[in-house]
Amino acid sequence: MQRSYLDRKEAWAKRMAEKGITNSKERSESRLPPGQHTVKKLPVLDLGIQPKIEKSDWILQIGGEVENELNLNWESLMEFDYFEETSDFHCVTTWSKYDCKWGGVRMLEILDRVRPHSGAKHVLFISYDGYTTNVSIEALYSNQTLLATRLDGEPLLKENGGPVRIIIPHLYAWKSAKFVKEIQFTSELQSGYWEKRGYSHSADPWREERFIDKEVPGWKD
Repeated sequence: MQRSYLDRKEAWAKRMAEKGITNSKERSESRLPPGQHTVKKLPVLDLGIQPKIEKSDWILQIGGEVENELNLNWESLMEFDYFEETSDFHCVTTWSKYDCKWGGVRMLEILDRVRPHSGAKHVLFISYDGYTTNVSIEALYSNQTLLATRLDGEPLLKENGGPVRIIIPHLYAWKSAKFVKEIQFTSELQSGYWEKRGYSHSADPWREERFIDKEVPGWKD
């Protein structure tokens, strides 16, 4: 059944792109991005796999185009300063959840520790469930971009991507990888799971950057 859900989502992306629903030219200044509607409860969307990862088994590898590669376990992650950020969360499937209170480690702290090379322009997130997604390195330079470990004051549950997930609230939610296990800084663009299926690389909700502007080989009908 889950495979069918993924097939339907890929086909939906293709239909929307073919209708011309791609990128807006001007950035909206509204709190609610164009084409979105609000929901009261955070929906759960993933690849149909919710790996059970004990904190004692969790490892995050950070490498690629950096001066200092970093391997973090739960104890070493907890040594970083903890921050809470309240932000809105916008899904490409048109729902938005206001005032999500995420807690965790700011990616600015990680950047300061690993020191990306000047040629590092892109970031690839790899998850324990096999999911991947890519962002520009600029997406990490925000106080609200987190390695999140808590939601609304409670430990992050596996259905919400726990024990640790990425949160980038100024991009569509598929960029906020759940169950994160690896972060790779790269000089060349590497497309992630949904990007290979036609979803946008930049993913700005206020420009409605849902899909790329050309057909992607391998899209399903």
